[in-house]
Amino acid sequence: MQFQEQIHDLNAQIRADHEFHFQYTAELLSRKGIDIQGIIEKIKVFQVAIPSWALGTGGTRFGRYPGGGEPRSLEEKIEDVGLLHALNRSSDSISLHIPWDIPGDTVALKSLLRSHGLSIDSVNSNTFQDQPGQAHSYKFGSLSHTDAAIRRQAIEHNIACIEHGKALDARVLTVWLADGSNFPGQQHFRRAWQRTADALADIYQALPDDWTMLIEYKPYEPHFYSMVIPDWGTSYSLCQYLGEKAQVLVDLGHHLPNTNIEQIVARLMLFGRLGGFHFNGSMYGDDDLTTGSIKPYQFFLIFNELVDAIDDPSVKNPPLAWMIDASHNTKDPLEDLLQSVQNILCTYARALIVDRVLLEAAQQQNDVVTAEELLRDAFAVDTRALVAEATRQSGGAIDPIGVFRALKIREQRIAKRGKTGVATGL
Repeated sequence: MQFQEQIHDLNAQIRADHEFHFQYTAELLSRKGIDIQGIIEKIKVFQVAIPSWALGTGGTRFGRYPGGGEPRSLEEKIEDVGLLHALNRSSDSISLHIPWDIPGDTVALKSLLRSHGLSIDSVNSNTFQDQPGQAHSYKFGSLSHTDAAIRRQAIEHNIACIEHGKALDARVLTVWLADGSNFPGQQHFRRAWQRTADALADIYQALPDDWTMLIEYKPYEPHFYSMVIPDWGTSYSLCQYLGEKAQVLVDLGHHLPNTNIEQIVARLMLFGRLGGFHFNGSMYGDDDLTTGSIKPYQFFLIFNELVDAIDDPSVKNPPLAWMIDASHNTKDPLEDLLQSVQNILCTYARALIVDRVLLEAAQQQNDVVTAEELLRDAFAVDTRALVAEATRQSGGAIDPIGVFRALKIREQRIAKRGKTGVATGL
């Protein structure tokens, strides 16, 4: 309660400025016949899962520069996500990575989650690293490996992830494979796909009826000649092989430069195979930067396709899992996550204000300029005041980062957890 009172008091200090910006935006949009409160209500229910691995300072293969106060346990990670959710009211779930965050006392963890208004959204398997005591190495692959014993080890790990998830009431298993090759001739492409498909089928059999398996793709890294699942088409083919509980996961950083991600999203929604998103920002590859920080217009175009499909009753795609997958080494990780969520919500709001009737008419008439201008007009709207009002109405902070800094939350974390601790999994 004390924290909520602090948020309320800090909101009061900037309420007048917020009201000015909000009323200006509301008047601007109302003149276009847009239902402002309707937009706000949609923003209020939009929730983005926070990844357990992004709560500490990320890094590169060259170095890592921890800032102190990192969460040293799953319990402390829940505490940090609870803080984020209290500030923005849009981060009510956690995406877990196993074995980085293996749950211990699940009864106590579920109680802790409830106390913060949180849930476990999904569990992510890890067959891209060898773990201490592991019988077999994944150096030459996991689910695609030529050795059946290594494939079985990776299968059992994924099934164990499902069991951990079931204990915490999760409903999603995310599978990303680092399997691939670095040199021509190293791997038999057709057989590698088939081994992967058959191994995934074994995992799929262990999936509860109300669960979804998300299959992620990536064009390169850690292997640079070939990846077993390099693109959405390969992921889609595996989903088709497995069944209706398997869906494609789109990571915004997992595309080659200049890829038309918005078209990929539209096609997958048409096919009913888009399962969810890993939000981040990318300049060259899997950069894991703050969502919306590098290519904001493309990000808007992606959301434009999402909103268009979600609002189309003829599209039969299941509800999407929204997750962040970003972690780098130059920002406070909690501030970075607050920025990402705000950018996601602001972009979502811009997509919501696109005039769909006029856009469809322009498309039908092949009026290229009008169609483009309708999108440009929506993108140009500053929706930050709408997001701030939605957060305020939900009991959060008008300025989440401002509250984070005003209350010296990072300094509190350092005093409690120490300066040199490293978050689990990092």
